[in-house]
Amino acid sequence: QVQLVESGGGLVQAGGSLRLSCAASGTIVSIIGMGWYREAPGKQRELVVSITNGGSTNYADSVKGRFTISRDNAKNTVYLQMNSLRPEDTAVYYCNAVVGRYYGVDDYWGQGTQVTVSS
Repeated sequence: QVQLVESGGGLVQAGGSLRLSCAASGTIVSIIGMGWYREAPGKQRELVVSITNGGSTNYADSVKGRFTISRDNAKNTVYLQMNSLRPEDTAVYYCNAVVGRYYGVDDYWGQGTQVTVSS
């Protein structure tokens, strides 16, 4: 099992910045990748950015150049630095961990943290 605890959401004006954190605990050695997703009202959950254990990243086009994912392996934590925020970035942001199993992979999710960007 893997537990994910997010923090850092809040209300910010357009053009501002926020940093989200996601701390992982449990069977961490089996995590093969982590990422951030977001879900806006009336929309499907979408990938924001993912990062593999090797450090490869995959950003959504809408956040390239504005958002940066990083990880602190010593703290088992990933961060999402969000700059130049826009009202359309408003959503609940979820941390995701992909865990390798003998049968394939499992997805784990955090509880979500609200990010609201005012115009």
